Amino acid sequence: MRKSLGWVFLLMLFVVTACSVDQLANKASAVKPAEGEVKEHSKKEMEQTIEETPVLEQDPEFKNVYPLTGERTNDDVSHRIMAVMVNNHSYARPQSGLNDADLVYEVLAEGSITRFLAFYHSNQPEVVGPVRSAREYYFTIAKGYDAIYLYHGAAEYIENQLKAGAIDHLNGMYYDNDRNLFKRESFRNAPHNSYILLDAVYDVAKQKGYDVTKDHEPLPFLTEEEIQSLNGQQASNVTITYSNTPQETVTFKYNPEEENYARFSDGEATVDYHSKEATTVDNIFIVETGHRVIDSKLRRAIDLNSGGDGYLIQKGQVQKVTWKNEGGRIYPFKDGKKLGFVPGKTWVNIVPDQPGISQSVSITSQ
Repeated sequence: MRKSLGWVFLLMLFVVTACSVDQLANKASAVKPAEGEVKEHSKKEMEQTIEETPVLEQDPEFKNVYPLTGERTNDDVSHRIMAVMVNNHSYARPQSGLNDADLVYEVLAEGSITRFLAFYHSNQPEVVGPVRSAREYYFTIAKGYDAIYLYHGAAEYIENQLKAGAIDHLNGMYYDNDRNLFKRESFRNAPHNSYILLDAVYDVAKQKGYDVTKDHEPLPFLTEEEIQSLNGQQASNVTITYSNTPQETVTFKYNPEEENYARFSDGEATVDYHSKEATTVDNIFIVETGHRVIDSKLRRAIDLNSGGDGYLIQKGQVQKVTWKNEGGRIYPFKDGKKLGFVPGKTWVNIVPDQPGISQSVSITSQ
C-alpha cells in the first residue's frame, strides 16, 4: 500500500512539472515574435529612419554660362551671337522675336525714332523683325560682341564699309523674300515687313566663309550675395524722352513680384506680335553721349568711346554711374569699379547729351 502511494505521488509531481514547463514555453512564444515579424518590423523602422533623415539638396553643377545673360547651363554655348537691326517705327509695332533677345541696344536712328540692335544667343526664335537698315554705330556695337550683323539695306557708304570687312554681316537686300533667310509679311507694308529667319543664318554665314562658333567673353554678372546687397535709390518708374514733338518716349515699370521691368513705347505696352507676351527686362542701362546729325536725312554719328554719365537700374533700384568703352563694349562704372548685371535680360538705352540725361530721363519711386 505504501509503495502504491509513493508511485502515485511521483506521478503527480511529474505532471505538475511538465505543465509548468509548457506554461513557460507558451509565455516565451507569446513574447518572442515570429521570424517574419522581426524582419517586417526592422523594415518599417528603416523606412521611418530614412524618412526622418533630412536630404541635403545641392545646387546643380553647370559647366557653361550664357555670355549675355549670365545664366548657367550644360548646353553648348559656342554658337556665335547674332545681332539684328529691328525696326521701331510705330508702323512696325508690335515686333516679333524681341522678347527672346538677351541684350538690346536702343539708339536714335534718324529724326526722333529709335531703332533696336537685338542680340540673340541663349534663345533663338524662328522669326525676328521687322528688320531695317544698317548704321555705322550699330555695327560698331555689334562688333564689340563679335556678332554676325544682320540687317536689310544700307546707305552706299555704309555698305561699302561692310563689304570692306568692317564686320561679318548678312544684308537682307541680297536675300529679299527668298523665304529661306528673309521673308516679306503681308500684314505689314514695306519697308516695315521684312523678317529674318534665324534658323538659316548659320548655314548662309558658312557659305560666306564666316565662323559660326566663337568663345564669347561673358558680361560681368552679380552673384546672389551681391544682388542681395544692392543699395540704390528706389526706381519703380523710368521714363526716357527721346522727343516731345512728336512724342517719342520709352517707359519701364517695375514689377516687384517678378522683380523685373515691363517696357512701354509712348504709353503702350511692348509685346510680342505673335504671343502677345509683354517685353520684360532685368537690367536697364542708360548712357548719355554725343550725337551729331551728319546729312540731310538726319542720319547721325554717335560717340561710343568718350564715356560719360549714366544710370544702372536693377531690382527696383537705381545707381548713378559712369560708362566706359572697353574692348568695344560699354560697361557701367562706379567709384572706379566696373559694375555687374543681374543675370537675365539687359536693355541699353543711349540718349543724346543734348538736352542731357538729367532732363531726358525721369526716375521715380511710384
